[in-house]
Amino acid sequence: MRRSSKSTADINAEIQRLIDRAQELIDATADEADDKVKAARSALMRGLDSAREESGRLYDRAVDKASEADEYIHDKPYYAIAGVFAAGLFMGWLMSRK
Repeated sequence: MRRSSKSTADINAEIQRLIDRAQELIDATADEADDKVKAARSALMRGLDSAREESGRLYDRAVDKASEADEYIHDKPYYAIAGVFAAGLFMGWLMSRK
């Protein structure tokens, strides 16, 4: 069976590859003397720095939340089971309506 959703690590790796490609573009245009190219490089470098920071923060936050959820489920498994059961009932009720 094929997995359709990607894990947080996969998404983070894709973002990092995109950032690396943009950095390669910046490096490739380092010798350009045109003011427009310099301005575009500068803007892209600022955007890349921001993207790196945000990507790291989002990844860390996702890992923290997953860890919290795992801890909660281990501490109170019956609450988790009851929550999933209630959500399943609600989804079944929604899907059975015409």
